Amino acid sequence: VQLQAYGGGFVQAGGSLRLSCAASKRTSSNNGMGWFRQAPGKEREFVAAISWNGRNTYYADSVKGRFTISRDAAKSTMYLQMGGLKPEDTAVYYCAVSRRSVAGTGADEYQYWGQGTQVTVSS
Repeated sequence: VQLQAYGGGFVQAGGSLRLSCAASKRTSSNNGMGWFRQAPGKEREFVAAISWNGRNTYYADSVKGRFTISRDAAKSTMYLQMGGLKPEDTAVYYCAVSRRSVAGTGADEYQYWGQGTQVTVSS
């Protein structure tokens, strides 16, 4: 089981970044996937999720309209396009594979986690 998240970095407020999460096809092709984030001193929180076939997506209210989640089945890769970034988006972003074909907002619904990629947004 392998998940590799990358694409984080340092960006000014209002800027954009695209995160990618490469997954082992065996573990992700029939499962929903999601992104979570954890800021210093805070609990891990849900950001976005996508169903196994990409037809259903879900977003935290805090990112709705600014972030877009997608996946490419052929590449076994999930993406998070982030725009209109704010300093409060600063966190380590984690990708995860759900236990089910759909993906929810609770961390306990996910069985495999990537190592995280740092996103820092300056004001």
